[in-house]
Order: sequence, then structure tokens, then C-alpha cells
Amino acid sequence: MKYILPFIIALCSLSISAQKRLNSISEHPNIILLMGDDHGWDETSYNGHPFVKTPVLDEMAASGLRFDRFYSAHPSCSPTRGSFMTGRHPNRYGTFTPGWSIRPEEITIAHLAKNVGYTTGHFGKWHLGPVKKESPTNPSNMGFDEYLSHDNFFELHPVLSRNGEAPQKFEGESSEVIIDETIQFITKAKQNNKPFMAVVWFGSPHEPYSGLPADLKLYDNLPDSLNHKEVMLTSNKTGEQIKRPLRGVLRERYAEITAMDRAIGKLRIYLKDNNLKNNTIVWYCGDNGTPKSAARTGMTVRGEKGVLYEGGILVPGVLEWPAMIKEPSVTNTIAVTSDFLPTINEIFGTELPNRPIDGTSLLPVMKNSATERKKELCFWKISTKEVVHDATPEYIASELQQGTTPLVKKMGNKYTRSFKNYVYDSISENHFNGSKTIMHENFKLMVNENAQHTIAFELYDIEKDRAETKNIAHLYPDKVEALRMQLFEWQKSVLNSLKGNDY
Repeated sequence: MKYILPFIIALCSLSISAQKRLNSISEHPNIILLMGDDHGWDETSYNGHPFVKTPVLDEMAASGLRFDRFYSAHPSCSPTRGSFMTGRHPNRYGTFTPGWSIRPEEITIAHLAKNVGYTTGHFGKWHLGPVKKESPTNPSNMGFDEYLSHDNFFELHPVLSRNGEAPQKFEGESSEVIIDETIQFITKAKQNNKPFMAVVWFGSPHEPYSGLPADLKLYDNLPDSLNHKEVMLTSNKTGEQIKRPLRGVLRERYAEITAMDRAIGKLRIYLKDNNLKNNTIVWYCGDNGTPKSAARTGMTVRGEKGVLYEGGILVPGVLEWPAMIKEPSVTNTIAVTSDFLPTINEIFGTELPNRPIDGTSLLPVMKNSATERKKELCFWKISTKEVVHDATPEYIASELQQGTTPLVKKMGNKYTRSFKNYVYDSISENHFNGSKTIMHENFKLMVNENAQHTIAFELYDIEKDRAETKNIAHLYPDKVEALRMQLFEWQKSVLNSLKGNDY
């Protein structure tokens, strides 16, 4: 295929002396990176939610490093997952919205880990392309030694593919199923005296919701007032959209969150009992903000999944690494899912991939929680209808982009998912369109654009106004202009990457 040779050259150039730097495998921490699906910032007990019970995440927040400004790189799942893997904004490689695949030439955290002697595994939701063997963007081709994964999300008794083989059903609560697989993976790595990196992406609490009887019972006493509102979500019986009273919906959603929390607890107990806790990084975050079907009932932030207000991109972020983080701490430093790769890269002591990286290492924040982010943080929802047309060539052949793992939610006439990615040989003014945001220090500039391409600027002081109620753009015209220009220059860099010039 056209992308294999340049990818191999790029990967080999990551760090010629990587193995030499690895004087002792035991010096390098084990790494477990966890992510919830549609788990917004406010839906944790430690952030003051009035109903949700998350005792394990609460304990992690109390004993490790708690990020109070942790963001998903995009307000939806596939793009955020791309940022998680690559350290790069998803628009650089055409992962614009859910169901748009990553590109095979991208270098991932799994590639970096393998390059310094780690064994790598992916468990759970993938959503960066099909997981079947033929897919050039399955977890194996993106750097994982083994995987048990799904093209998209999953519910109780999930149907998953092991290393690209035919999907099979696994009985049980889905978060526990993938944690059990993760524990087996870790056990084998320990027996082989290998450091490990496990990327664990839960299917919870994405709708349609379901839960075990004991977990549902925890939420039997939700207020009757929640029944005054109805929300749209997927039927577990038909896969079609239905309208249901909010109280019953939240009972099921919260049960999923609690089950996921308990599964993380099972993993932490295993690490402690096997003397792995001290030098293992356990890092949890969400992939985007709370969806409409959850009708936010926690702390009031503006917006929800799909928008660039805080409610769409602010997510839980907690990290444990006792060997490094010896005292509990809380940080207001801006952090984002794009920071995973540069952080892990600095821990490894290797060189970053030779291409634009949007994230920044958070290792200094782990050492000193008061460390400020020096690099601006940009978000961008590109307008796909402006840049993709009938004649736009495919980046990956469509037959390779057809998914195989079934899910409850119906899309079109099928219960599986297909992916897409396109070639962009040239860039036009239309490519710059869409909603955009840039954050620096306490300021957040939002550039909103309507269908007529009329642009409106909103500037917020997030430290004083997390709910984004007071637009202060008129008070700081120079700041608006400076941030706008920085955002525009960043967009030009992103579009240069989108044309494939980084490979």
C-alpha cells in the first residue's frame, strides 16, 4: 500500500537510541490509560454530582492527581480518540467526526511504547476504523500487540473481536469483561518480565443504557421530578430512537457509570495485590462532555456533547502514579487528551515523532501541580459538508472501512458501523470553516460561524466564569485579535497536515 514505506521510515526515526536509553526495563513505569464513553466532567461524586456514585474515581482523585480543567480534544468520540493516540488534533488526519477513521501513517502511543520494549494491548471501544484483520487502521496496525475490541460502543454481554477474528459474545457486564481481559494481559506481561501499556476504552456510559439489577437498585430513589422531562435515546429492543422519561433513563445511565467505576476498582486491587501499584500509571478521562440524553443534573456548565462550550469538552481527569505522585494534589492546569502522547514520550525519554504535535507533556504538572500550560490549546469542529464532495477520493478503500462488530443502535439499515477518510490534494477557504476555540491561561475565545459564514466572537474568563455566561469580547479587543490570529495560524498548520504533508 502507498503508506507503508513512509510510515516505516517515520517510525524508525522516532528514536534511534531508544533501546540504549532503556538501561533497565524496571525503571520504566507500567501504563494503563482508561477512558469512559460520553462521561462528562460533572458526573462524578468528587465533582459534587447529587446522585452519581463513583467511589473508586473519588479515591483516585483524593489520593493522586486531580485535573480540574481536563478537556477532550473534540466534543465527540472518534476525533478525541485520535488525539489520545497521536498527540495531534484529529483534523490533521481527517478524523472529523464519529465514524471517520484515523490514517494508517499516524504514529501512536502504542508505537512509541513498543519501540522501547513494552508489550501493548487495547481493550474495548476502538472507533478509529474497523477492528477486523483486513483493516489498515485496526489496533494491531496502530501499534498494539493484542486486542479485544469493538468498532464502536457496546452494552451488557458485549460482542467483541479478538485480534481481528470473527466477533464473539462475552457474557457479563461490559466494563468488567474488558477489565478482566486487561488483567489477563497484565498477568502475561508480568510472567514475561515485560513492562506493559494497556489502553482500556469502556463502552459505558454511552446510550442505550442498561445495568445490572444491583447497580440499578442504587438509583431507585431518584427524584420523581425527573419524570417531568423526556429525552430521546436508542431503544435496547429495536435500535431505533424513542422518547422516554428522564428518571428511568438516568437510573440506567448512572448504573453504567457505577459499574465502570467498580471495574476500575477491580483493576486497582489487582495491581496492589501483585505489587504493581507503585510504579504503574493509572490515568482516567472521558472522551467528550455529557450528552443530551443525560440532561445534565450535576454542576451547571454550558452546552453538552457536540459543542465547544465547556459542557461539550470538559471531562473527568484523574491520575495515580505513587512512585511519582507521592502526595494528593489538584491542578487547574489546562490539560487535554492530546497530551497523552507527549507526556508518555517524555517519560520514555525518547524523541517526539517528526511532525506537528498539538499536545504538551504533563510530566512537569505531575512533579508540580501549579505548573502552567505555556502552549495554547485549540479546538476545531470542521464543517465536513464544506470539504467533502462526491468527487473527493477515498483515502482508504471503502471495503476496508466496513465494520463487523454488531451493536444495539441502528444506523441506516444496519447494526454495524462503516468508516471513511478522504484525500485532500488542495485546500480552499471552505476548509477553514466551522466552530473554533482557543484557550490560553484563563481566557477562552470561541469563533462561531453560521451557515451564511457570519462570524461571532465570544471571549470568556473561564476561571471566573466556568458557566460561560458573560461574553467579555468587547472589553478585550486586542486579546480577541491576538487569539484569533494564533488560531488562524494553527489552522493553516492543521490543513497542511490534512493534505498528507507530514508523512
